[in-house]
Amino acid sequence: MVDHSTHSDVLIVGAGSAGSVLAERLSADPARRVTVVEAGPGPDEPGVRELTHNGLQLPIGAASPLAQRYRTELTAEPPRGADIVRGATVGGSGAVNGGYFCRALPADFDGPAIPGWSWPDVQRHYRAIETDLDFPDRADGGPITIRRTHEFVGSTAAFVEAVRAAGLRWLPDLNAEPAGENAPPGIGAVPLNIVDGIRTGPGAAFLESAAARPNLTVLARTRVVRLRFSGARVVGVETLGPAGPAVLEADRVVLSAGAIGSAHLLMLSGIGPAADLRTAGVAVVADLPVGRRTSDHPEWVLPTTWTVAAHRPVLEVVLVADGVEIRPYTGGFIAMVGDGSVGRPDWPHLGVALMAPRARGRLSLLSADPAVPPLIEQRYDSAADDVAALRQGCALATEILGATTQLGEPMWSTSQHLCGTAPMGTDSDEHAVVDARCRVRGIENLWVVDGSVLPHITGRGPHATIAMIGHRAAEFVA
Repeated sequence: MVDHSTHSDVLIVGAGSAGSVLAERLSADPARRVTVVEAGPGPDEPGVRELTHNGLQLPIGAASPLAQRYRTELTAEPPRGADIVRGATVGGSGAVNGGYFCRALPADFDGPAIPGWSWPDVQRHYRAIETDLDFPDRADGGPITIRRTHEFVGSTAAFVEAVRAAGLRWLPDLNAEPAGENAPPGIGAVPLNIVDGIRTGPGAAFLESAAARPNLTVLARTRVVRLRFSGARVVGVETLGPAGPAVLEADRVVLSAGAIGSAHLLMLSGIGPAADLRTAGVAVVADLPVGRRTSDHPEWVLPTTWTVAAHRPVLEVVLVADGVEIRPYTGGFIAMVGDGSVGRPDWPHLGVALMAPRARGRLSLLSADPAVPPLIEQRYDSAADDVAALRQGCALATEILGATTQLGEPMWSTSQHLCGTAPMGTDSDEHAVVDARCRVRGIENLWVVDGSVLPHITGRGPHATIAMIGHRAAEFVA
């Protein structure tokens, strides 16, 4: 990659799933100078590609150089804490996750009814990013290859047999609309961006493939600490990198640092709830509801007595029923992250995840110091209907699987799908931080393009949708 100048046409903060796709799309115009600033290591550093390409393991253990951890409070009564883990390298969380690459549901877009984001509007962008090896007619030959597991072993095989024995149908394609033969309840193979054990996320598929372009610069191990303004217009960013502090100027700045990183940077820069910003000692540039209504998939995790099936993707099938996904993970956490040692028991576990939760959480600025992480409160227990639905999902799992495994007591967990910290909306939406073109309201030359802008969590895991957002928003930023 070429040496960078201090001025770009477009500067993208974060080389995650959305930022990588966006950078490739924008830099396809050789006249446009694009700079991507990534806080984590680059793919050319020793050992990085070995970790990100291995789709049969999650390089997110405590010692991983590619993961950043944030503490969150899952529930308030009683308080239950957990870690949110985010990928910190080119490709972001999409470079270190389990490979679940499922499109959202039509209702996820038809419900909010945001102009330009209807199901027909977004469908072509889903198609553009993928090559589906199982259903070639449902993708347009994009660089992210998708495949489903077809031969099941171990706990996954036991799960599939039990679900089928209970009379539930096989769903041929979880990426198709949930109608006809694909209508739940039923079980289906998860579309995975893992083929022959190799994980190909948006970072590898899009950004790395464009790395040799002379108009594209990627600055790794460089953290953006604040936006710079001229009045209400963003003119650049302040960074901290290997050579120390620096200022990078740009005509357009796009935040693609993830639902936590983008929201944190907005608030550090004076864009957020005015009272909270003043309390933290930050001068207010724009009073906007950043972090006020976060959304995620709450999950109850149950230990099983199945044995680990080694060298498998983390999740190969899901049961979709009554608003939940029941997920038979192929290993326990120790096996998944590769932190195991001799003599430590590690059982596969079952997840019961609520896919359309009513509960909303909150992300708040605690300090003007960029090194102090924000306060994250999921408030998973704030909606009684959500708790009842999770309980019902666990009862269904016990009913179906009781003869094949002994299930332990459920524990609160998270699907690690936090979104909605800077939601998109129409002019009349009091919760909206960005408009239908991903522009931050009241600020010139500033966009947010990542999972932050989702008005609510999608009815499937959000990874493919976040990559799609990067593809969709390229025409807005261009």
